[in-house]
Amino acid sequence: MDMDFDCTMCGKCCHNLRLPLTVSEAIAWLKRGHDVQLFVEALPWPEEPPEDNLVAAHKRRRSFAATSGSLPVRVVVVIVAAFDGPCPNLQEDMRCGAYESRPLVCRIYPAEINPFISMDPAQKACPPEAWTGASSPLLRQGQIVDAQIAALVTESRNTDAADVWAKAALCTTLGIGSAALSNEGFVVHTPDRSSLLSALESAQMVKTATASSWQFVSNRSETANALDSVDAVVSRTSAWEAEGATFLGFFPDDVSGSGTH
Repeated sequence: MDMDFDCTMCGKCCHNLRLPLTVSEAIAWLKRGHDVQLFVEALPWPEEPPEDNLVAAHKRRRSFAATSGSLPVRVVVVIVAAFDGPCPNLQEDMRCGAYESRPLVCRIYPAEINPFISMDPAQKACPPEAWTGASSPLLRQGQIVDAQIAALVTESRNTDAADVWAKAALCTTLGIGSAALSNEGFVVHTPDRSSLLSALESAQMVKTATASSWQFVSNRSETANALDSVDAVVSRTSAWEAEGATFLGFFPDDVSGSGTH
């Protein structure tokens, strides 16, 4: 696949986002007085997959080990800058007011960071004319041709893996222990800025973690029943409440039953 890209400075990619941040970027974002949330999902991990399972290896690299009841799981925490409307750094002329210190994901856009997601202009906010400038090649035969962007993608993946222990410590410090089942949604945690900043600053030097206990949250009866059957701890959204947390599901609610099992 060959693809060209020229930014039109339309500003569409700078509105209404939950923008993934590294731990250090999240600290800087909070210090500027902006909002940060934690999007959390978990994957059942009853045994280690084969070494040649590259998708599993990618998921393992960016997650930490935990348990839910008697079920081994891996927890993925995505720290995001949260804003509705324009990015707080977006200026009236559609230029970035924090261009030199903008997050990695902004520097990489519109390229993909996940190696298992193919870039699709239809899934991007950019207008059609952004993809017609042959003077700015982005992909050739499916590979990023801009050496700087390619290096930033590698940096982003490595930082994502390096931040895992800090994220585990962050959750422990903040008492966070609820996650959605991977690919079905997220539990979105919104700690107050001061507590989150303090916890992030304490967690950023952590390099190891002990397995913690987690609960799944689901809005789907089939999922909740399946997790019950393997002795995981699961709460149905119909009976679940957690201070500073909401459930963001990818599927319509169809839960029945109540309580945590």
